[in-house]
Amino acid sequence: MAFNIDAVRAKYPALAEGFAHFDAAAGSLVAASVADAAHTVMTAAVANRGTAFAPARRAGQIVTDARVAVADLLGAHPAGVVFGPSATALTYTVSRTLAQSWHPGDEVVVSRLDHDANVRPWVQAALAKGATVRWASFDARDGSLPTEQYESLITERTRVVALTAGSNANGAIPDVATISGLAHRFGALCYVDGVHATPHLPTDVAALGADFYVTSAYKWSGPHLSACVADPALWDTLHPPKLKPSPDAVPDRFEFGTLSFASLAAVTAAVDHLASLDDSATGDRRERILQSMAAVQTYESELFARLVDGLAEIPGLTPIPAPQHRCPTIAFRINGQGPAKTAALLGDRGICAFSGDYYAYEFFTALGLRDTGGAVRTSIYHYTTSEDIDRLLDALT
Repeated sequence: MAFNIDAVRAKYPALAEGFAHFDAAAGSLVAASVADAAHTVMTAAVANRGTAFAPARRAGQIVTDARVAVADLLGAHPAGVVFGPSATALTYTVSRTLAQSWHPGDEVVVSRLDHDANVRPWVQAALAKGATVRWASFDARDGSLPTEQYESLITERTRVVALTAGSNANGAIPDVATISGLAHRFGALCYVDGVHATPHLPTDVAALGADFYVTSAYKWSGPHLSACVADPALWDTLHPPKLKPSPDAVPDRFEFGTLSFASLAAVTAAVDHLASLDDSATGDRRERILQSMAAVQTYESELFARLVDGLAEIPGLTPIPAPQHRCPTIAFRINGQGPAKTAALLGDRGICAFSGDYYAYEFFTALGLRDTGGAVRTSIYHYTTSEDIDRLLDALT
């Protein structure tokens, strides 16, 4: 593996502004190649999709290329890639569509570790159909999601198990493969929120056992566009409400209205960017992605260990419970200081870190911290440097 941090940072023009970015969990900076791809489409002759003339055919090719790119990123099938404006919107689409076949007494399992985008759509869909919601709880001591609880939560009435591949609140990485295996044993589907995990880990939806896997490109150097992947045969069994003349083919029937072709071109460029992060990677794009993301994981893990150790030495700083196995994200509070105040003081020093609950509503409610401001969250990304870490630690001290 060859991860060259200077070469990587050179791909991000915005870094020249001099901020220290610990806010990538909320949205990463955009790589130059991604911006260039969007600009090229927006200044070229690109029409709506069609076959009669070249600009229309270009649009169709942009969509096809983006589906192939996301499939390469996740280990999915291009025909199973559905695009949407956000992970929240896509999850609402899937939950409402699946719920059409639910009945009173059916069950869905959700997690208090998850972002609310993978909680509320399922809770609301269950309520509308008279189905029962069953809750998986995290361990308040270390912030992990115990796998064994799912053995009693999942039953023959379970229709969907929704969980995260990486918590956006504390970085915890649940054992998705084991939990999805339990779900499948009872004939249930597993819907996985990969928004926070995808930027930090090599992803293989088949290995995870994810029937559905959702991710957002703006968390991995791309535009504000999201994708949900599933087996095309599974998509084919689902029929969402849609306009009568709109396409009925999979995956188009799940994409409402005309997609942003500039954003789709930027998605392809963002995947190509991820594939380039290990400059020694070889093979096809899928192989280069896996090698590059493994290099990213190694680099970020080493840097994150330095951050965790440094935070532990600051008197009065209390970390939010989190397991050792996690994405490079840590949340904390400074005793006697509201998280919003801490974030603002960091911001005055050019250090970008958010405070609040980051939509991890159930997590911070269970910890009793939501009403008092949640916590400050810092997340390492592949353009973070050791100098950034020192800058943050000095400011917090």
